[in-house]
Amino acid sequence: MAQKTKTVYVCSNCGYESVKWVGQCPDCHEWNTLEESISIPSRASAAVSKNPISKAEILSNINTAGEHRYISGISELDRVLGGGIVKGSVVLLSGDPGIGKSTILLQACEAFKNTLSILYVSGEESAVQIKLRAGRLGVSGENVTIVTETDTQSVCEYIKAHKPDMVMIDSIQTMQIDELSSAAGSIVQVRESTNMLLRTVKPLDIPLFIVGHVNKGGDIAGPKVLEHIVDTVLYFEGERNQAYRILRAIKNRFGSTNEIGVFEMRENGLYEVENPSAMMLSGRRPEVSGGCITCMIEGTRPILSEVQALVTTTGFGNPRRMSNGFDYNRLNMLLAILEKRQGLYFSNLDTYLNVVGGMRLTEPSADLAVCMALVSGLRDIPINDKCIAFGEVGLSGEIRAVQRAETRLFEAARLGFTECVLPKSSLKQITKIPKGITPIGIRNIKEALDLIK
Repeated sequence: MAQKTKTVYVCSNCGYESVKWVGQCPDCHEWNTLEESISIPSRASAAVSKNPISKAEILSNINTAGEHRYISGISELDRVLGGGIVKGSVVLLSGDPGIGKSTILLQACEAFKNTLSILYVSGEESAVQIKLRAGRLGVSGENVTIVTETDTQSVCEYIKAHKPDMVMIDSIQTMQIDELSSAAGSIVQVRESTNMLLRTVKPLDIPLFIVGHVNKGGDIAGPKVLEHIVDTVLYFEGERNQAYRILRAIKNRFGSTNEIGVFEMRENGLYEVENPSAMMLSGRRPEVSGGCITCMIEGTRPILSEVQALVTTTGFGNPRRMSNGFDYNRLNMLLAILEKRQGLYFSNLDTYLNVVGGMRLTEPSADLAVCMALVSGLRDIPINDKCIAFGEVGLSGEIRAVQRAETRLFEAARLGFTECVLPKSSLKQITKIPKGITPIGIRNIKEALDLIK
């Protein structure tokens, strides 16, 4: 007897299902996120499972001896994953079109050519097209088996029969299950295909890489529950017209989500950037106002970045505020602090802020450098080229301590900086001052701005 299907509406943000369309999702309260889909009730939904439960084990008795990670040799990728690829893990790799998702997977295949057999499932390219791209990247592909298939069930059967050491799906939006009448790439297809692949590779201890596309808003296409199903979510950041790419872990069950990997896109693939600080500071123009260097901590890695500010007279009734790489609302807060506490008025001036190299300054330690760059641009007075600044700015204008000040100081000294403006309270955390650099402790924003002269 044929199964009855019914039309449901599924929220693309949280996966909530409704029998009728509504403008606002009742679960996550997002607007216009419900999309029409087809639901097929499971034959076994009303039946009691006859499969016995798997053997229960006491946590302390579980044996963890042996190697549980594959080291790819691509140090930036291994760093973001927490030290390597965990056996049996499911990794979702997402990013804008053309950012380098398929490229890094093929380069990972080359890194494992002497150790692992890899199944590469492509639903977007033919085998010949993949071979041409592999030749451009210098990938031999001796250990890679190419399958151009979009049927999820067929792929799972192939995995069970051949048991490869690693599986890569490019991309999950092209995979579909024939029993579901909805089109490939729909919410139901993406969710159920991911679940089927996960249930296949987990018992076999096979790591799985899934390429996921992004929508117009920059979020991963498909239901939000997709990010909860997988173990790790990696996101490629960067502009297509720029050479540098940043690989960031949004979710990682087996490591930190603070680590980043930095790559440079060239004609023959992605190359690791082992010294991101030097890369971010390349091309700096000396003796130009509105620029200040700061140091942020990404996981265990200190990275120097340049903050640029341009302050100019507005030609409109309302001044413009633009921020690239720094939180827009925090920029407005810092402008308010400078106006209220220091009497520096930006109300009739256009203000543009940019973080060079495509980096994003997310920690509060960048506040001090942003304020110094803004005032330098306002006064048109350059800041010392060999000066670095970091510290959190409070609403009363005080400079608060930041973590790992000594690590930031050593990174600045290593790259030839001779002065470091930092919170005075952070000086107590520093046990050893590196040679060649002078720390300048300050207590409030006024003391920092007095250095710009």
